[in-house]
Amino acid sequence: MSKQLKLKIVTPERLVLEEMVDQVTLPTTEGEITILPEHVPLVVGLKSGDVVAVTNGEYVPMAVVGGFVEVKTGLPRLDGRGGEGVTEVAVLADFAEHIKEISDEKIAQAKARSEELKKQIENKGAVDFEHFEAELERSLTRVKIADKWRTKKYRK
Repeated sequence: MSKQLKLKIVTPERLVLEEMVDQVTLPTTEGEITILPEHVPLVVGLKSGDVVAVTNGEYVPMAVVGGFVEVKTGLPRLDGRGGEGVTEVAVLADFAEHIKEISDEKIAQAKARSEELKKQIENKGAVDFEHFEAELERSLTRVKIADKWRTKKYRK
């Protein structure tokens, strides 16, 4: 059995994913990185984009916005067997959603919401810019990542 790492993706609202994977590629503030088993410990900021886990040759893509990533190495094995520890990748995101959750209806709503938010920016006195930016980034990320994965094969 080849080595794997434990991937956990969490938002303030829910646990989005927790499973053993072969590798995971993440959009960080320092650039895109791929984490493999036995990666060095790391804490880095997460930027908007897609987190793509690979397990048994299948892609598991997630749209994410903001947060950070922590990589821990040498954790005790969950199955109680001895040997080397497990590498854990904890993604703590402001927003995360599996591509299968992003329906055409959600994409249309996200596009409409981003257009509505862009119009609201013109009335600068009544806009909460922090909230505006977060909403706009979430909507645009959903659209961008859904479009990117529309024609690719991935695990549903």
